[in-house]
Amino acid sequence: MTTAQQLDDRYGRTRTRRGPWIIVIAIAALLVGAFGWMIVTSQMNAVDSDDLGFDLVDEHSVTVRFQITGVQGKDVACVVEALDEEFGVVGWKVVEIPAGDTHSQALSATVPTVSAATTGLVNSCWVA
Repeated sequence: MTTAQQLDDRYGRTRTRRGPWIIVIAIAALLVGAFGWMIVTSQMNAVDSDDLGFDLVDEHSVTVRFQITGVQGKDVACVVEALDEEFGVVGWKVVEIPAGDTHSQALSATVPTVSAATTGLVNSCWVA
């Protein structure tokens, strides 16, 4: 009479160990959770900006109108740029915006330039 162990040895069957698989699944779940949390926290601090227009004041300044959305109760900083006709940066300014009570704010900023600008825009915004 053959035993189960003899049959396993004869046909090459091995008993699987569940310990390593449980550890691998637990580590994978922790990595997915950490990645998900990083996405949530980055979206909570995301600031979106939309250019509303610009006015060429004179040869040495441009006023840029823009709107920011996404944060409430946090200070925000934005980089506003003035560009020439070849899209070279001829002036820029960091605009610090104090915390507001609304979800979006319409703002304007005057940017000094070193030569004549043909446009003005918001490059980027972030939570300060």
